Amino acid sequence: MTSAPDKVELTHPLLRRIGTLADRLGREVYVVGGYVRDLLLKRECQDIDILVMGDGVAFARNVAADLGIDAVVTFERFGTAMLPMSQGKLEFVGARKEKYGEQSRKPDVTQGTLDDDLRRRDFTVNALAVSLNAARYGFLLDPFNGRQHLDAHLLRTPLDPAETFDDDPLRMLRALRFATQLEFVVDGDVLQAVGAMKDRLSIVSQERITEELLKMLRSRKPSIGFLLMSQTGILHSVLPEIAAMAGVDQRKDFHHKDVLLHTCTVVDNVAESSENLWLRFAALVHDIAKPRTKAYQEGIGWTFHGHEEIGARMMKKLFHRLRLPLVHLPYVEKLVRLHLRPMALVDDLVTDSAVRRLLVDAGELVDDLMMLCRADITSKNPALVNRYLRNYDRVVEKMREVEEKDRWRSWQPPVRGEEIMAVCGLAEGPRVGVLKKAIEDAILDGNIPNEHDAALSYLLRVKDGLLAAIPENFKKRPKKGFCDETLDGEKSSK
Repeated sequence: MTSAPDKVELTHPLLRRIGTLADRLGREVYVVGGYVRDLLLKRECQDIDILVMGDGVAFARNVAADLGIDAVVTFERFGTAMLPMSQGKLEFVGARKEKYGEQSRKPDVTQGTLDDDLRRRDFTVNALAVSLNAARYGFLLDPFNGRQHLDAHLLRTPLDPAETFDDDPLRMLRALRFATQLEFVVDGDVLQAVGAMKDRLSIVSQERITEELLKMLRSRKPSIGFLLMSQTGILHSVLPEIAAMAGVDQRKDFHHKDVLLHTCTVVDNVAESSENLWLRFAALVHDIAKPRTKAYQEGIGWTFHGHEEIGARMMKKLFHRLRLPLVHLPYVEKLVRLHLRPMALVDDLVTDSAVRRLLVDAGELVDDLMMLCRADITSKNPALVNRYLRNYDRVVEKMREVEEKDRWRSWQPPVRGEEIMAVCGLAEGPRVGVLKKAIEDAILDGNIPNEHDAALSYLLRVKDGLLAAIPENFKKRPKKGFCDETLDGEKSSK
């Protein structure tokens, strides 16, 4: 091990103040980990980790008193404490050793030295410490050559990767996440250990795994992480539905990549245009049902009919398994279900009715839908890409023209279910839905005006005939999906 003689310029005013207090109390303290890493990379970091030789919790309370902060969150078992700030947080930990059981990520903690504490950390670029005491203020301690690895954009572990990952298997996923966020290369030995030890991830909670996946998706280029997950095999353990896309070929006249590579490109395209995490997630899963719907059709090639509807139906189970917030489920379901629809509106013969239906079905998500559709064009042929982008420009113009006539995005049918029940003497049930749908279709098809009196008059005219054809024990059938197939923006034959 070597020690770098570098001195780091610390500009955060709290660091000098913490160092002055430490000198007064006779404590040895350092700023460590991600704050030092990001400072050297000239990246913004609002969370500050302070390493204390001795009792970290007691020193945190001293700092809180000095700063006039009442709220100190402590974790006595681990010797850690946190002080909230207006931006970010201050975390304190006493230098420690950790020992993990084979089936637990919760370590047995004992007091340790500075070297003990740095060697227990996940990666060399996070095993950097800068002294805050006046005598050595700003001096960098780098026992594992983390500064050199930062300059080389390389991720390595302080110890043998197998030892580092065996202690805490989540670090395998963190390696791929850091590679994605920092756009670093992962050391070959680290990747080999991830592949060999991926089954150890089974002892990690789903919430922690999902947190790492979402951090990857928030990165500038999410494909880095997902392709590394595929390369190491960890994708099969974490997201088997996405892993199944690898090797699923598509039509060669439109594609130069399998479904996984195509999907990763779509996610990157969305990430270039939007910070919306759930739009990025929709991009990740928009073709999730292609492996199970793949079929060969003579004269056409590979088809994936109905994958958009089947994919949308897969979302609920996926959200539950990944412990994702269900409030975002309808958004993702809708984008997956509708992602082929706009291309069908390119034809000059498309009616206003078809445009109105898409606007009503997409509602306020229509702009996000169009962003996803544009991102879905991943051909390497510039002429083809430009052609499809122009096609989508035409679709947007058609929607704008129709939208100007009536605000279809936020449209609600003028006759609601309660009124239908009162007029027709029906109890709540699927027969009411059939009548409501008939009114909606008549308006969207342009057969009657989008007005209450016209809609009610239409209901009175058609209700007897419709009800006579609907048995009282009628049960609504599952909605059928839109089955036209788009391959990198190309529409295939049915």
